Amino acid sequence: MTRATCRFLALIITVFALSGCAGPSTQVNPRSMSFPPLSFEIPKSQRMELPNGMVVYLLEDHELPLVSITAYINTGSIYEPPDKTGLASLASAVLRTGGTDTITPDAMDGELEFMASSVEAGISSDVGNVSMATLTRNFDRTLQIYADVLMKPAFREEKLNLAKKQTIEALRRQNDNPKAIADRELRKALYSGHPLGAYPTVESISGITRDDLIKFHGRYFRPNRVILAVAGDVKTEELSAKLEKLFNGWEKTDESLPKVAPPAAEVKPQVLLAHKDVNQSAIRIGHLGIDKDSPDLYAIRVMDYILGGGFTSRLTQEIRSNQGLAYNVESHFDIGRRFVGTFIAQTETKSESTAKAITLMRDIIAGITKEPVSSQELDLAKNSIINAFIFGFAKPEAVVNQQARLEYYGYPKGYLENYRDNIAKVTKDDILQAAKNHLHPDKMVISVAGNDNAFDKPLSIFGRVTDIKLETMKGDKTQ
Repeated sequence: MTRATCRFLALIITVFALSGCAGPSTQVNPRSMSFPPLSFEIPKSQRMELPNGMVVYLLEDHELPLVSITAYINTGSIYEPPDKTGLASLASAVLRTGGTDTITPDAMDGELEFMASSVEAGISSDVGNVSMATLTRNFDRTLQIYADVLMKPAFREEKLNLAKKQTIEALRRQNDNPKAIADRELRKALYSGHPLGAYPTVESISGITRDDLIKFHGRYFRPNRVILAVAGDVKTEELSAKLEKLFNGWEKTDESLPKVAPPAAEVKPQVLLAHKDVNQSAIRIGHLGIDKDSPDLYAIRVMDYILGGGFTSRLTQEIRSNQGLAYNVESHFDIGRRFVGTFIAQTETKSESTAKAITLMRDIIAGITKEPVSSQELDLAKNSIINAFIFGFAKPEAVVNQQARLEYYGYPKGYLENYRDNIAKVTKDDILQAAKNHLHPDKMVISVAGNDNAFDKPLSIFGRVTDIKLETMKGDKTQ
């Protein structure tokens, strides 16, 4: 035994001896301990507006030499012409891959890679995003490239042709995944006849030209339709000067956005079946839901958690834990921001338990409309939502993007600041009334992709069944 080891053992013995002479220790019952309430203040971003109408949110953070920017552009696939479905997606892809008037695609890729910077673009149904991230030392050059991508995309023909081929190939394989089929067919039914329910086809993609992309960009990519969210190692005065210089000459527009009619108020209940020779059914059931202006918003959030929001939810406890019918089952109100959203419950189960799973899902959904939730369910849901709130602001870029999105979608002032208090105020009666108002288990669209020859019961027990023909190419049908 070494001298060091002997000294260490002697020290341990001394500590135990002294602790024994100190008398009996006082034990504290953790249940009786009290702590002051947690206090969390959302960091404030600075808001400024450039002369060309562009709005900028900035949250300085000098802890790391990094800067990120995300642009929120007032555009979306909802503005596509009916015969050009897929135009927005192609425009966003080639916006980045096609280079700009001042730099070729290969040169841009090489320079960004050398600087460890990134510039990305995407367009969803109701917003376009162009983002960048860079080290502080490469901020100026990356910002220059970023500004050119926003203002001066070249939409090179060869890159458009490549994007079209990739999209068409994806369409060829769109029916490989039963879950994607069930999702798609449900959404098409819920938003029938509306741009939100439109999906590209080989014909629509093939007919899109470079001129279509140029016109789409020219109409919607204007500075007074852009909100920038900036976070990181940059100072307000310097950023403002750089943005004014780079975007000087980008002309604003006085043209109003095209009007898009709201979806149909009611959706006809129906049963959709897409036959796939697989041993597991993908099940989706739902109907239209609410938008962000609903007075029941906060009650819906809490109800969401109780009904299908996690491992403690009613759907999970019964269908997964008690019945063993599925590994994953959930439901969710997707709150609409500009149009009414959806309520969807979903699961995957073996073919032989398809009808049983659907029946249980509908019964559980109906149950929450008939009697108040328990105190335990209510407390768990509210505490979980409130305690998770802080994680939405873990990084500066998350904070500034939250605040930019609130303005983009027209949320009321104080929405974030009052969110936790509004959740805390939700009562059992609020949830019961919201469930009665917004859940309609007997008026849902049921979408199933699976092998109906192996189902435990025919889907006709839920209503008249419509067979979905899985066509990927004109004249090409898959099973």
